[in-house]
Amino acid sequence: MSSKIPEQLIEQIRSQSEIVDVIGEYMQLTKKGRNWFGLCPFHGENTPSFSVSQDKQIFHCFGCGAGGNVITFVMDIENITFPDAVIKLGSRAGMHLDIQNDSMAKNTSQYSSREEKMIEAHEFAAQMYHHLLMNTEDGEEALNYLLKRGFTKEHIETNGIGWSLPAWDTLSILLEKKGFDLEDMAECGLIIQKESDHTYFDRFRGRIMFPIRNDNGKIIGFSGRIINPSENDAKYLNSPETPIFHKSQVLFNLDKARTSIRKNRQVILMEGFIDVLAANQAGVYNAVATMGTSLTTQHVTKLKRLVDKIILCYDGDHAGWEAAKRAADMLHAEKLNVEIALLPEKLDPDDYIRKYGTESFVNQVIEKPHAYIAFMMMHARKNKNFQFENDILQYIQEVLEQLVGRSSPIERDLYIKQLSSETNISEDAIYAQYRKLEADDVKSNKRFEQTNLQPSKIDVQPKKPLNATERAERLLLSHMLRNAEVVERIINSDEPQPFARDEYIAVFVRLIGFYEEHVSADYQRFLEVLDDSELRKIVMEAALVEQDPDHVEAEISDSLRQLRKHRIEVEITKLLHDSQEAEKMHEHKRALEIAREIINLRKSLSAI
Repeated sequence: MSSKIPEQLIEQIRSQSEIVDVIGEYMQLTKKGRNWFGLCPFHGENTPSFSVSQDKQIFHCFGCGAGGNVITFVMDIENITFPDAVIKLGSRAGMHLDIQNDSMAKNTSQYSSREEKMIEAHEFAAQMYHHLLMNTEDGEEALNYLLKRGFTKEHIETNGIGWSLPAWDTLSILLEKKGFDLEDMAECGLIIQKESDHTYFDRFRGRIMFPIRNDNGKIIGFSGRIINPSENDAKYLNSPETPIFHKSQVLFNLDKARTSIRKNRQVILMEGFIDVLAANQAGVYNAVATMGTSLTTQHVTKLKRLVDKIILCYDGDHAGWEAAKRAADMLHAEKLNVEIALLPEKLDPDDYIRKYGTESFVNQVIEKPHAYIAFMMMHARKNKNFQFENDILQYIQEVLEQLVGRSSPIERDLYIKQLSSETNISEDAIYAQYRKLEADDVKSNKRFEQTNLQPSKIDVQPKKPLNATERAERLLLSHMLRNAEVVERIINSDEPQPFARDEYIAVFVRLIGFYEEHVSADYQRFLEVLDDSELRKIVMEAALVEQDPDHVEAEISDSLRQLRKHRIEVEITKLLHDSQEAEKMHEHKRALEIAREIINLRKSLSAI
């Protein structure tokens, strides 16, 4: 498929796709020296080991070994093929590629072919719902409802909002006509099977339909809002957990918010998708939301890779405050800068915007968030009566527990002054209690370390040093990647396959094929034709090996010599085992022949 894209066009797209900008749309990068660093998106880690070189236009993770250029990064991060990555980057650069691309028919993504059909069905349903809303009399009431709620037609188009008919089987019939398997359609949540006669009916009926997309913009679920809810009808009906839709992993609007998140260097995290859509109408485009679930570790991992500052904008009622506290605790524990934007009168963001307007929402709420400790103090003070001594003591205790180990000296001084002012307890007394808690915390941490109950780290463990053979393989491959003549020379030698490990042999075979089509060496282009990310890691590691330009021939010869020695040693080990087996079977003649072979091999080994 890659041959259908002209090499000149591939090079043009690659050169117009600045790697720091592209990767920066998926994760947060910080410049240190000449390179940029961030938390690797391909494995869990707490310390950034993912490096991007602007000079070389490559990336490399020193933890898991992932590496490549801008095209292979998009291939890996989005689990798509080379042609799809080129098309995506071309579109980003303003270049429309009119290429017949059938790669989506292949199982090349994170989804199975069955799951891809489920996504295809969701895309079909979304198109149908949107058409019904925008172009039919049946959708007129729903469209007017949205317009009265402040949605513009442009906003409706951008988000693909639609309308499902009240009929029981509109979508079911169309899905069957389109050839979709109805059992799969029920499993992915679009329709439901009756227990009585095993026929199917639509899950969403008579509702405004809001598509839910994954990080890459594919529709994986819906939330349907009823216009005139009755006592028996839930206001919102969401897709259930399915093979393609996992609430614990989805952040609504992340696919659309990435650019704004990168520009603002912060995320506005909300509780519901309607709040996000309202925030978008107010000009706040870096907002995302969880989908009917509390913040999870999977959500936090995604956010941590994007930014280090998060503003929580949850509902202003009691449940919203409690949810904000839990989320703030999780994010703060991950060393993220957390602030909380509070809403008055128990309003949610959508209600606040409709009541006070977009300007007030931006200026009075989003741009005036409370610091983490300040919010925790406000939370601790809720429902406490300072007329009672126990409430005062509990309040001070809760705030000091937040300060211990989490605050700077300036913050500590500021908040203890505030505590003293609020409770009429002297600063000296509060400081004494703080020092006691601090000492207890230090002792607790020491006991924790002594009993080896350290929390498990998710960082990749340091790799064991390479042995002589492994170093020789990597260095030889490095020369092959930079000079096609090295490959030609080895193919025409007495030992046309020098490598020991299977993965290196696989790379070598593909490299031979690459040089048959490409005359000159180009390891970045070679990376792009490899469909296996593990093989790309091997190539990237080899490409980064430092060579001695004054001793190229010596490096190649030494590597080949070491690999030849390894092959002989492996053969000797095998023959020694065969000899033992022959002795056990009393095959003395065969054992003698094997012994002679071993002697000859040892002679040749000493001669190398």
